[in-house]
Amino acid sequence: MEPVNDTQISEFLLLGFSEKSELQPLIFGFFLSMYLITVCGNLLIILATISDSHLHTFMYFLLSNLSFAEICFTSTTVPKMLVNIQTQSKVITYAGCISQVFFYIVFAALDDFLLSVMAYDRYVAICHPLHYTVIMNPWLCGKLVLASWILCVLYSLFHSLMALRLSFCTHVEIPHFFCELNQVIHIACSDTLLNDMVIYFAAVVIGGGPLTGIIYSYTKIVSSIRAISSAQGKYKAFSTCASHLSVVSLFYCTSMGVYLSSAATHSSHSSAAASVMYTVVTPMLNPFIYSLRNKDIKRALKIVFL
Repeated sequence: MEPVNDTQISEFLLLGFSEKSELQPLIFGFFLSMYLITVCGNLLIILATISDSHLHTFMYFLLSNLSFAEICFTSTTVPKMLVNIQTQSKVITYAGCISQVFFYIVFAALDDFLLSVMAYDRYVAICHPLHYTVIMNPWLCGKLVLASWILCVLYSLFHSLMALRLSFCTHVEIPHFFCELNQVIHIACSDTLLNDMVIYFAAVVIGGGPLTGIIYSYTKIVSSIRAISSAQGKYKAFSTCASHLSVVSLFYCTSMGVYLSSAATHSSHSSAAASVMYTVVTPMLNPFIYSLRNKDIKRALKIVFL
């Protein structure tokens, strides 16, 4: 059968998690609850950093950017799934699918870059505390965040344009709860070798680059902490980066676990279920990780509520 041009494809079908109608209310309630917790939790982090002048530092500026990215990241996928469950429809338009691919990649990559910049910030704070205000000046801080946004948008735009060149036949079912790039590519009728090569190369560069920076920063941080003589000094230095290290571990462990599990099993539904960990669960847990052991955030939240 000759593949039709991709511009003639008007919609895709998102198969979601289960075909059983009795499970749909349970799935709807489960994801709606997690989505509301994610949005409210991250909004509180943003409000706390804005309301308290003591939090007007680069570290908390990065944290508020990360919280904003988490809200957008989850909002890219979950609301559409909730609407489809409520309307008992599986349809997503072609334009909506490509848009979902674009924004999903933007905010996933932005998480990666912001975590890397946050690791550099902690490295300077612990390894060069006397020069922190000089090194992490507002000009450099603004450029680091702006560069992260620009690189992520360009990176996502490139992937989206590569997806636009694909042609699709009549089989337009995506065995996922959102338009994940790999799933979209795999249902294409045209040759996808170039797309696959670009995905793997970009994953190594865009994913591996920030991860390398994080590992290097924490290698230096650990060396500096070990050189501190007092136990109290070591604890204080470690506590300044414990929350960030927890979020980094959660982000990379869940995302790597998803792709390793999808490589080990050919079940698309298993891959979709595993994707919930880093698309929904991780953004939901981040506000709790950053607030539970952070006295500054707790004080700022009291200002918000009182």
